[in-house]
Amino acid sequence: MSISIRDVREHELDSVLALNNAAGPAILPLDAARLRRFYEEADYFRVAERDGMFVGFLVGFASGADHDSSNFRWFGERYPDFFYIDRIVVASRRRGGGVGRALYADVQSHAELRHPVLACEVFLDADSDPALLFHGSIGFHEVGQHVMTTPDGAPGHRASMQVKQLCSYQWVHDTYGDALPDVPWIPAPRNLSAALPQRATGT
Repeated sequence: MSISIRDVREHELDSVLALNNAAGPAILPLDAARLRRFYEEADYFRVAERDGMFVGFLVGFASGADHDSSNFRWFGERYPDFFYIDRIVVASRRRGGGVGRALYADVQSHAELRHPVLACEVFLDADSDPALLFHGSIGFHEVGQHVMTTPDGAPGHRASMQVKQLCSYQWVHDTYGDALPDVPWIPAPRNLSAALPQRATGT
């Protein structure tokens, strides 16, 4: 019953789209064009497999990315350096089985080498207690709330804006600066133009 996390593959985008749009009101719907933009521009876009089956995914952006999310902009107005979780989706039949925790652990391992803060939001419109409890149990806390707007300018979801301080970042930054060691367990960011620091290659 092992869970593995790896980068998304292009041929899996249809499955990602279907999983996202079946997730319910806690996840904003996607269309194929926006998902393609995520695939091309996200700094982190990884999927979870359990027993060889696709069971979830997580998409994230580094501060400074050209990302049009109003929640991303909210964090950008308050934090000079952060890593933003745009969305995490787990197949309904796998919820509660550790897939979400595995994805969060993996994205934190990615983020804490490069950024001092991990940021996300939890929608408060529906039954938000399970999501708020989950995020609190892994170290997130609310730093404000934000009311999103719909494409026509009307009020939309109210979100609890959550952050987690990444205690390893300062040591990594002080020790390695802008050049992480070139070791196999530190995968390079997908969007090399936006995510720093980069690996040191020794050349």
